[in-house]
Amino acid sequence: MNAETYNAYVAILHDELVPAMGCTEPIAIAYAAALARDTLGVTPERIEIQASGNLIKNVKSVVVPNTNGLKGIEAAAAAGVIAGDAGRALEVISRVSPDQKERIRDMASRNMCSVSLLESGRVLDLIITLRAGDLWARVRIADRHTNVVLVEKNGSVLLEKPAEASGELSPEKRLLNIRDIVAFAQTVDLDDVRDVLLRQVQCNMAVCEEGMRSSYGGNVGKVLLRELGDSVLVRCKAMAAAGSDARMGGCELPVIINSGSGNQGITVTVPVVEYARELGRDEDAMLRALVISNLTAIHQKAGIGCLSAYCGAISASAAAGAGIAYLLGGGVYEIEHTLVNCLAVSSGVVCDGAKASCAGKIAIGLDAALLGYLMIKNKQQFRGGDGILQKGAEETIRMVGRLGRDGMRETDREILHIMIGDRERA
Repeated sequence: MNAETYNAYVAILHDELVPAMGCTEPIAIAYAAALARDTLGVTPERIEIQASGNLIKNVKSVVVPNTNGLKGIEAAAAAGVIAGDAGRALEVISRVSPDQKERIRDMASRNMCSVSLLESGRVLDLIITLRAGDLWARVRIADRHTNVVLVEKNGSVLLEKPAEASGELSPEKRLLNIRDIVAFAQTVDLDDVRDVLLRQVQCNMAVCEEGMRSSYGGNVGKVLLRELGDSVLVRCKAMAAAGSDARMGGCELPVIINSGSGNQGITVTVPVVEYARELGRDEDAMLRALVISNLTAIHQKAGIGCLSAYCGAISASAAAGAGIAYLLGGGVYEIEHTLVNCLAVSSGVVCDGAKASCAGKIAIGLDAALLGYLMIKNKQQFRGGDGILQKGAEETIRMVGRLGRDGMRETDREILHIMIGDRERA
């Protein structure tokens, strides 16, 4: 592998696999609110939020951590204003006192927050303006959850940078392809990525174990284990679902994200860890499989975009299947066909925001991924020309990206209309 590709893949893992507490969309709102409060310098009297449809969709139904069970945009903004530490980025509300939780509830209930749809053409776009008397401060985040592109105070621009061209891939992500990902995983000096991957294992397994201990959402993970037993085929789905159960239910443990999503971070990690442990593989083998699952998920999502009507749990599940195929002795051929078989079965699951049922979507995505591996193990496969499938993994990934990015735009709008109560459109 050439040095450019090697260094790009190392950089991608370090840039993407970062900690977040709670669903990343409400946390982005809390982060922007905390930064705007710091800029304003006083407690605001009014909060004005303009948000893209995908952002609204992903905040509406999910519990904001450290708020005693509050949901929605107003709660996320209030948490950022009252208790946010902007220096902690996606862990902005990880340290909240009991008194602050009460103040967050009070602020969220006082109807001081207005929310409007921001139609900029970007799937992730957020403008928060805080006002106190004649004073005001504004922060804009675009394209990525912590990508601050504008900070203003009372008409003075304190920070401004151009937002990324919509849908444009970074130079590093342009280098991603399955064959190079597998070659990198097989040859990487693990000391270059060990710390970031072990942190992912520690954090994401911990939130899954918490999901199994306590009661969150639909308790999908517990139901799977109770009804289907504890074979590794079941356990890898149940544990990942339990992590989502906990995270969507307001669990206050951090997760390590993938492609800007905690649920996707859990999905690419936990099934691979469960299989590595079941097979008795050592740490190095597990880490190399995690390199494959993480980079394969990022590769798929780079074409789809960070937010879409295409369910990210499906691309993450397909990537987990690729990592599991590697652990089971598969090479490039088996890994590519596991991925393609999975996408043939499960592409088309829609994202209707972050909420409890994400755990179930993770479970069905992993079902498709495991079926994809079992098919190619038995020399069976779906082929180019079957529906949206193309000849080869790279062309299939490209077509799925086109489906998620372009083809599902109207679906995305209709989902939002349904979710915000537009009965005439619904």
